[in-house]
Amino acid sequence: MPELDPSSQRFEQLRAEQVAALYRNAVPGTLGAVGAALVLTGMLVLQGSVSLVIGATFIALNVVHASGRLWLVRAYHRSTPLTTAWRRWGLRMSTSAVVGGLTWGLGSLLLMDRGHPELQLIVFLVCASLAAGAITAFGTYLPAYYGTLFSIMGPTAIWSAAQGDLLHWTYAVLTAIWIPAMAVMARTFNRMLAGSLRLQFENLDLATDARRQKERAEEANLAKSRFLASASHDLRQPVHALGMFMGALRGREMDHESRRLVGQIEGSIAALDGLFISLLDISRLDAGVIQIHRCPFPIHPLLERICREEAPEAARRGVELTLVPCSLNVSTDPILLERIVRNLVSNAVRHSGGDHVLVGCRRGERLSVEVRDSGRGIPADQQHLIFEEFYQIGNAERDRTKGLGLGLAIVRRLTAMLDIPLTLRSQPGKGSVFTLAVPIARLDELSPAEPADEPEVTSESRLILVIDDELAIQDAMRTLLMEWGHSVLVAGSGDEMFERVAGLSRRPDLVISDYRLRGSENGLDVIRRLRAALSNAIPAILITGDTSASRLGEAGASSCFLLHKPLSITKLRGAIAAMTSANGPAAPTPTAAP
Repeated sequence: MPELDPSSQRFEQLRAEQVAALYRNAVPGTLGAVGAALVLTGMLVLQGSVSLVIGATFIALNVVHASGRLWLVRAYHRSTPLTTAWRRWGLRMSTSAVVGGLTWGLGSLLLMDRGHPELQLIVFLVCASLAAGAITAFGTYLPAYYGTLFSIMGPTAIWSAAQGDLLHWTYAVLTAIWIPAMAVMARTFNRMLAGSLRLQFENLDLATDARRQKERAEEANLAKSRFLASASHDLRQPVHALGMFMGALRGREMDHESRRLVGQIEGSIAALDGLFISLLDISRLDAGVIQIHRCPFPIHPLLERICREEAPEAARRGVELTLVPCSLNVSTDPILLERIVRNLVSNAVRHSGGDHVLVGCRRGERLSVEVRDSGRGIPADQQHLIFEEFYQIGNAERDRTKGLGLGLAIVRRLTAMLDIPLTLRSQPGKGSVFTLAVPIARLDELSPAEPADEPEVTSESRLILVIDDELAIQDAMRTLLMEWGHSVLVAGSGDEMFERVAGLSRRPDLVISDYRLRGSENGLDVIRRLRAALSNAIPAILITGDTSASRLGEAGASSCFLLHKPLSITKLRGAIAAMTSANGPAAPTPTAAP
């Protein structure tokens, strides 16, 4: 079948829907006409105006026609006709409409009692009523209605005119006026319906187009996420290796100028690390791997710690950072709440452009934690945009020293996770106020807090297995771990590591593996194989630079300690201490060859 142009296709759709409405409305109109025939004929027979035979004949004609029309409706609904088949089905119903009209128009002449004009008038009125009522049933498709109108009213008008007297001529004239009036009304009804259908089609087109645009946007966003995840992993690898080398270099003897250069390099690495952490936070939130642990705790120590740690940066920028004490306890996840408030305070100190930042609380049904700044403020048309990824005000040049534009995007996601409403009030030139509505802890929730035990960094030598498919990272990890006094075996794959541990006489104390290895191999599989072969209790650290949701979800579900690239030297050393402290001191052994 040749493809239709859009205008022709819309015409076909419109006509098909009109014919479909015709078949939907045909049943009530048909049954109503049969009912009218029964009532009218019964009254005339009881009045003695017509004989029982004539009455039965008229009713039988109506029943036969009604049965044929109902069969036609059933055939239409069972055929599920195509859009282009509307002409065939419209012609069939139009033919049925003409036959039904003639059944009444000609059949009603059998009911005329020449001696009782008042009974003739009743017959005329019933015919006129059927013609008017057919507008709702057949007005959706004008050929069907016109067939009904003329076939009902035409025979009675002609018969009346043929009688020659004034009364019948009056009826004939009224009928001549009635027919065009009903035709105009039917045409108006048809146009209203067609306009409604066109509007419905346009709305459907808009909804379809919107759905397609949404699907395209989601596909583009997914492609972007895949690209960023892949690019992030590739960029993290050299930064990760650089951090390991710098950690090893920091322990060497250097003059003052060398240490200054090392410090500057470490500052650049820290800046890259901060950018990668922000990207990773977004990916982890989207991946759903962050668990919420709600508990009651006092709010003031958290706010005090944040302000104390931000104080040096505030002093460097000439910003007065003030904290108003609060004695209340709240009930939420303390770690995630700290991240939210820290982002808000850091953003106010670094990017608001003001000289004063106030952190305080107001009590209500919930505790309102407010971060106020006296900065440049945020225009109303941009207040909803600042919570989008990578959006920054006043950083058109994309200066990386001003951040990446992810802090408030992370805040928005975290507040949604914790069910903590976040509001913003701001006016240009008058600063901004970010308010968090945090649940207040009930008295029965409060319990004495126990201090958390932090692992001690041990100086004992451990035998550590390192699996990474990049030689630079192998070299960097071996150099760093040996600087810390550990024995190290490095390998680029699981099979290579199995070859190296085959002759060992002692159990390794720790496995450190990258997630992505060569080919389809990954670090989780290698760790499982090593645990099965050496000891199910061997601790393991999994390192990943992958930010894709599926990878993060899989890694987060593992029993390994998870670290993300670029790797902080302090975090790595703390993780090694935490994972190996339960094993007890290990006997010193010679450093294994790589």
